[in-house]
Amino acid sequence: MRLGEPSLDQLRIFLAVVEEGSFGGAARRMGRAVSAISYGIAQLEAQLAVTLFEREGSRKPVLTEAGGGLLAEARGVADRVDALLAKTRSLHAGLESSVSLVLDVMVPGEVTAKVLGEFRKMFPTVALSLNIEGLGAVAACLLDEEGDLAIGGPIIADHPALERQVVGEIELVPVAAPDHPLARLDIAPGESRKHLQLVLSDRSSLTEGREFSVLSPESWRLGDLGAKHTLLKEGLGWGNMPREMVAGDLDAGRLVELDLPEKPGDHYTLSALWRRDTRLGPATSWLIDAFREQLERCPN
Repeated sequence: MRLGEPSLDQLRIFLAVVEEGSFGGAARRMGRAVSAISYGIAQLEAQLAVTLFEREGSRKPVLTEAGGGLLAEARGVADRVDALLAKTRSLHAGLESSVSLVLDVMVPGEVTAKVLGEFRKMFPTVALSLNIEGLGAVAACLLDEEGDLAIGGPIIADHPALERQVVGEIELVPVAAPDHPLARLDIAPGESRKHLQLVLSDRSSLTEGREFSVLSPESWRLGDLGAKHTLLKEGLGWGNMPREMVAGDLDAGRLVELDLPEKPGDHYTLSALWRRDTRLGPATSWLIDAFREQLERCPN
């Protein structure tokens, strides 16, 4: 059997039908008539000599076994072409006039200061705006087109509208004041749930209903990591903090690292995030490389 060569447009039609769940939805998304979508699928099936969708007995197209098996390959081809086009546009693009940067509160202040200081020397004509957010609010700024580039955590780094490139990680450690009940040795399992936990809250709705490393039913939600830091030192609760941020307090005895059976500490992966429909210019690309370089130098 001799197979034809499907076009990129046919593959995009196939993906649109799968992602929208109907021929009509794909037509609306691509700005075409439903008949054009049906024709494109028929042509693709003819080229590949397979049936991609079951159309009998269902109002919605259902992937056949063959269609499901080819889905990942089709998506991979489309993604690689998107990457090629984005790279080409970047090569043709001139220096940006401005860059809007969104940073996760977990990014160490010393890293931010070093990168932005170098940025102003490297790109004196590029206006830089900076926004500091936490958790899902970082990605929300990108999705609402209030930022061009973000350095954010793993909370919603897998959003389908965003590209992601890992640039480093931050170690989170559970801490409390030295006179806190959890600061003693040999803490029993479940003891942490009996004490107030200070938790960084998400100002966006993207993670609504989800909890992250919350063990205690009694918690205070704080949108400011600095406020959380202050309350921890005052002995008002316990919670996770970036090791780099509390290193001086641990050395001075103002805070102690907790040895809890649940081991709530973790490594918080930081990624460069940007919208898939955005082309990265020279200054934006430099920021990604600079944050990766500085984060690699951070002790974890």
